[in-house]
Amino acid sequence: MAELLVSLVQTDLVWENKEANLRHLEAQLHSLRGKTQVVVLPELFSTGFSMQTTKLAEPMEGPTVQWMRTLARELQLIITGSLMIEEGGNYYNRLLWVLPNGTIGQYDKRHLFAYAGEDRYYQKGAKRLIASVNGFKVNLQICYDLRFPVWARQQSQEGQPEYDLLLYVANWPERRRLAWMQLLQARAIENQCYVIGVNRVGEDGNQIYHSGDSMVIDPLGEILFTQKDKACIHTVTLRKEHLQQTRNQFPFLRDADGFELIV
Repeated sequence: MAELLVSLVQTDLVWENKEANLRHLEAQLHSLRGKTQVVVLPELFSTGFSMQTTKLAEPMEGPTVQWMRTLARELQLIITGSLMIEEGGNYYNRLLWVLPNGTIGQYDKRHLFAYAGEDRYYQKGAKRLIASVNGFKVNLQICYDLRFPVWARQQSQEGQPEYDLLLYVANWPERRRLAWMQLLQARAIENQCYVIGVNRVGEDGNQIYHSGDSMVIDPLGEILFTQKDKACIHTVTLRKEHLQQTRNQFPFLRDADGFELIV
């Protein structure tokens, strides 16, 4: 059955310095040529978790999106991560799913982190994005979305689970790392799917420290990989056979409550 190679890039980010971040990330992506199918970058990978939208946001035709397109085509892999986007006079924390052929899927962060004022600078999204690659369906979400399980909840599609992998990109601070780690495991168990969380490391421009703790979790909640406090690149092989065996052995999703998302 299908396998999917996913590479997590846990890295420090230079505060509000696109050129430095893209230069550093480009070198890391080139090291993955021929070794993976999907590369996952942290939330707001080109700037850090900044509220300087008028200064730093770009249109969809801007240089950072073009950088993602160029590298996806050159390296023949999918690149995903979020960045500041300006569109129609609004600003979005937008996750892009960039294919080698230039096609782009997009997801605007639904749950804006009011505790840090994110809701005052960005417009929230209203639609989920579930992408497909190599026999896997991937539900793409951003950081604070993790705290809201209904937004990630599996919905049956003709008796089949809606997705196979739930992916979060984040700038999640070390002071709340327990919530990050436990909620990632909970999302895997309750949705019977793989979960990947990719976080940054290091101190940001607000002197907030991030310990990383990027994780890969299987559909039983077992931690397949995690790394604390240092930058790393880790490639994991996800196996559809293991996912199917788990769902067949423990058919819990059949007993789930039906519901409708109202946004």
